[in-house]
Amino acid sequence: MVYRAHDLMLERPVAIKVLRPDYSQDAAFREHFRQEAKAAANLSHANIVTVHDFGLDAGRLFIVMEFIPGTDLKTIIKRRGRFTIDEAIELISQACDGIGYAHRAGLVHCDVKPQNMLVTPDNRLKVTDFGIARALSSIHPDEQSSVVWGSPQYFSPEQAAGNAPSPASDVYSLGIILYEMLTGKLPFISNDPHELTRMHQSVQPVPPSRHNSKIPQPLEQIILKILSKEPSARYRTADQLGRILKAYAKQENLVFTISTPVERPVATTSETTPVLPVDSKPHPRVHTEPVSTPATPPDWVTITLGLLALVTAGGLIPFWIYIWFTLTAR
Repeated sequence: MVYRAHDLMLERPVAIKVLRPDYSQDAAFREHFRQEAKAAANLSHANIVTVHDFGLDAGRLFIVMEFIPGTDLKTIIKRRGRFTIDEAIELISQACDGIGYAHRAGLVHCDVKPQNMLVTPDNRLKVTDFGIARALSSIHPDEQSSVVWGSPQYFSPEQAAGNAPSPASDVYSLGIILYEMLTGKLPFISNDPHELTRMHQSVQPVPPSRHNSKIPQPLEQIILKILSKEPSARYRTADQLGRILKAYAKQENLVFTISTPVERPVATTSETTPVLPVDSKPHPRVHTEPVSTPATPPDWVTITLGLLALVTAGGLIPFWIYIWFTLTAR
C-alpha cells in the first residue's frame, strides 16, 4: 500500500510504501531489504524517485519516498493503447537514463515494469521501487534460486529460470515495455505464471510490426535484439540501450528533415547526391533526389595571378637559353 503523507520536519509531501506483512515478518527478507534499501537511498538521479527513509514500525517494513505528482506508465498504456514512436522512445530513453545510473552504481533493479514508472504531467519519467534491487557485488553468476523475484509479464528468461540477474535482465524488461507501448500488447500473454515463465524462456515474440505496421524495420530489429533469450545477445546495460534509441531517434529526425521538400534555386547544372546520415547504412526511408548547383562566377583575381605567373615564367626562357649556350661554348 502506498500512502501520500506530509513530512512534519521538512514540511513537504512524501509517499510512504508499506510492504506486505509476509515480507515484513521474514527476518531474512528484512535484512536483505535493509541492505538493498540503503543502497537505493544513495541513488540520486533526475529519473529515479528519491528514497528519503526506510525502516520497521509496528512489525511492518516501510519506505519513505519523494512524492511524484503523476500517473504510473501502466495506467497510461491501458488508457491510451499505442504510443507514437517518438513518445515511446522519449519515455523509454528517460527510463534507460535512470536505470543506467543504477547500473553504474552497482545495482540491478530486478523488477522493471510500467507500474514502477511514474510519468508527470510535463512528461518526465521517474523509476521507482528498488525494493528488491540486487547489488551486483552480491550476485554470483552461477547462483540458483527457488524463489523467482520480479513480475511474470516483464521478467527476463534468466530470472524466470531462477538464475542470477544482471543489468541485461533490466534491459530485457525495458524491451517488453517498449514492445507494449508501441503495439498496445504484451509479447507474451497468459493467466498462468508458469506458462509465462515458459514463454519467456523458449517462445520467440511475434515481431511488433505485425501488430503495428508503422514500426520501421530498424526499430523492430532493435526491439527483437533487446528481447533475445540470451543476456549476452542483448544490449549489456540500460545506458547502452538508451544510446542506441537516442541515436535511432536522431537518425529518424535527420531523415525526416532532409526528406521535406524545399525551394531550390534555378541552376544551369544538377547532380544526383545520396542523402544519408554520416556513417550509417542506407535507410528504407532515405531517398536520392536531384540537388541543384548554382553557376559559380569567374574568380578574376585567380585568373589575373595565373596570367602574371605565366608571363614571368615566359620572360625567363631567353635567360635560360643564354646560360645554356654559354656553358656549351666552353
